[in-house]
Amino acid sequence: MVAPEAQLVPTPLGDARVTPSLASPPRATLVLGHGAGGGIEAPDLLALSRALAEDGISVLRVEQPWRVRGGRVAPPPPRLDIGWLATFEGLREQEPAWLVGPLVLGGRSAGARVACRTALTLGAVGVVALAFPLHLPGRPDRSRAGELTAAGVPVLLVQGERDAFGVPGELPADLPSGSRVHVVPGADHGLKVARDTGVTQADAMSQLVAATRGWLDELLVDVATG
Repeated sequence: MVAPEAQLVPTPLGDARVTPSLASPPRATLVLGHGAGGGIEAPDLLALSRALAEDGISVLRVEQPWRVRGGRVAPPPPRLDIGWLATFEGLREQEPAWLVGPLVLGGRSAGARVACRTALTLGAVGVVALAFPLHLPGRPDRSRAGELTAAGVPVLLVQGERDAFGVPGELPADLPSGSRVHVVPGADHGLKVARDTGVTQADAMSQLVAATRGWLDELLVDVATG
């Protein structure tokens, strides 16, 4: 794994910050966004960046401009998409290149929503959606499931069993072909597990890594064989 320094990337909304964990050589690149209430240091994002780079998949964690500026409240979804898309414009000019091989998008919570909304535009072959927020707590009538079904590429959903933003049973049945759902027992929206489940936090992160690794391996085989 190669770990160069993070780079600021200009966008119309201010600088984004990209923190790379580069595989050598890379067989694909996974770009991850953070949630509306936290940053790229979230345990699940860190776990994937550390583990997957050792498996030949470069992981880039993108910190949105509002977060780089020190903001505490995320802007509306359209502005998140603007910052995210502009970051890719800068990344595609990066020398040496960080975007190598098939592109997979992903993120946690709000970052997963951004990845689903932009997957087709950016030419991604898949999306890793961690704790996708199907709805606000207590508001299942205002579902965001359409963002998942419209992603247009296979989606891996890693969802906590007791996520207040949408439990696994609420996920739509008509996900794109090649999609998969992995449920973390006893986990909440932050993929933190309750003590009475018999699952440790380390176990939960190991499950996350194993599920993501297995799904990515199958996805990349499908991409390679057409």
